[in-house]
Amino acid sequence: MPSYFENFPKIYYDAVGKGDYKLVTNLLRRVQIKEGLSETAALFDLYDIGGEDTPESVSEQFYGDQRYYWIILLFNKVKDRFYDWPLPQAQFEQYVNDKYNTPNGIHHYEVAQSSGSTSSFDDSHMIEVNSTVSGATSVSNYEYELRVQNKKARIKLIKPEFLELITQEFKTLIGG
Repeated sequence: MPSYFENFPKIYYDAVGKGDYKLVTNLLRRVQIKEGLSETAALFDLYDIGGEDTPESVSEQFYGDQRYYWIILLFNKVKDRFYDWPLPQAQFEQYVNDKYNTPNGIHHYEVAQSSGSTSSFDDSHMIEVNSTVSGATSVSNYEYELRVQNKKARIKLIKPEFLELITQEFKTLIGG
């Protein structure tokens, strides 16, 4: 498996505008997963990122090769691995303390929705409301940020048997 950027086409580019063209990798080429494909449960397994996991370490653990990290990022729509990937615990604590003067202060109030799904593993059944709504409970800044981290930590991993198909399709799309 060649590296991720080896799949990108090359173009001649004059960065300064003085007629000095150089052959460079076209980093502006993009592909995305087809609509609905990431919801096809038969293609993936759910995985909860833990502790110090990186896209490379998850790829190594799940696929036996860290070079497939880009498939994990692409399939989970991670565009910025530093902001879209969950932080290690120490960095998370620092982030919350830097962002909020009072991490345990109230971020918002919420109630469980009364129709449809009334429970969930990720609190998606909760509705943000004013503090005056009957039965509203407070969510601290820390709790809110922890929920955001937990949502980022649940990712989908393409099953290994589909890896070659995905990489071939990527090569076709990115090079075309």
